[in-house]
Formats: sequence, C-alpha cells, structure tokens
Amino acid sequence: MQAAIDEANKGLDEGGIPIGSVIVHKGRIIGRGHNRRVQQGSAILHGEMDALENAGRQPASVYAEATLYTTLSPCAMCSGAILLYGIRQVVIGENRTFLGEEALLANRGVQLQVLNDHRCVTLMEQFISANPVLWNEDIGEEPQA
Repeated sequence: MQAAIDEANKGLDEGGIPIGSVIVHKGRIIGRGHNRRVQQGSAILHGEMDALENAGRQPASVYAEATLYTTLSPCAMCSGAILLYGIRQVVIGENRTFLGEEALLANRGVQLQVLNDHRCVTLMEQFISANPVLWNEDIGEEPQA
C-alpha cells in the first residue's frame, strides 16, 4: 500500500487528484500509476487505469495472479477494468470518502480487503475540502449547490 500512497502523493504534487495504485504480481510491482486526469487532460486516467496502462500488455494469467492496490475504492470505470482483466484481489486504502463499486466486484468473485488507512483518508479529506469542484468532476457528479 505504501507504493500506492507514494503514487497518490506524486499526483498531488503534480497538481492532480491524490489517488494512487500499483499492481503486484508474485511480489513485484508490474504497474504503478496515479490519477493524471488533470495533468494529461484525460477523461480516463484514474490511478487504477494508469497502473494498468503502465503495466503494459500482460497475459491473462498474470492478471489472474496479481493484486491491485489502490488508495481509494474503485469507481465504476476502474472496477470494470478490474473485472475485464480478471484481477481477483484488490486491496483498498479507504472507502470512507468515496464508496465505489465494491459490491459489484465482490459479487463477481473479487476478493476485497479494505484497510481504511488513516493516511489515505486524510489525503482525500483534505483534497476534497480544498477542491470540491475538481473532485466532483473526477467522480462524474455535479457540484453541490
């Protein structure tokens, strides 16, 4: 999880949204990434998507044996990618500030572990408080009036 948190902090330092992710296969990080929607002007570069992209093309067997670590509960898009590539284990830093599609993942047989790590919670609480419009854009919601 520390590597995912490091990625989240990297995103924040770059002026982006502090969500990080790493993909681990047989004890080795094969992909790492952070939310780069702001930095790249991207519609899809959430932390998990960036980690998958940076892992490069992998055989299905690698994804089936891999664990994805993410600092925040995966959204619908990222959960879809997790299911598409057959990742069977996801470790989530926190789901207090945002509850993604954990029920969908669990119903499809993905093993989830939610840490509710205070570092992840604090990082997101501070970011959301300081950047509510950007946060709502990232999760596809209209800003609250």
